[in-house]
Amino acid sequence: MTTLAQDRAWPAPVVYPDNAEFWAGTAAGQLLVRHCEECGKPHWYPRTQCPFCMSDRTAFKPSAGKGAIYSFTVCRRVGPVPFAMAYVRLDEGVTMMTNIVDCDLDALAIGQRVELVFKAAEGGAMLPMFKPAG
Repeated sequence: MTTLAQDRAWPAPVVYPDNAEFWAGTAAGQLLVRHCEECGKPHWYPRTQCPFCMSDRTAFKPSAGKGAIYSFTVCRRVGPVPFAMAYVRLDEGVTMMTNIVDCDLDALAIGQRVELVFKAAEGGAMLPMFKPAG
């Protein structure tokens, strides 16, 4: 069976002062991941306080945008078109919830390599998503 991912409407993100730099990065075509300047660990989701050592000395660093599918599900009855929700483990070490796009949804597999793509949300904000690599 083949179920091709289809484009759909994506709601615009809510931009707050503590995530504005992240959304500015996506507008420039870059995925930013917060890193702690005290313990050195990256963390996801982008928040100002490190969840490991509680330091507020954190900074965004660019991600290579490559990783592997940790887990996924294909949602077929939630909206007008099927789509894939997934946890992607980035090569930088963080795991993020995202969508897998531009592929045959029935061919997805845990451990499959993926790469970053951006999709426009309502209002023009760019959302980081992933597609199968290669």
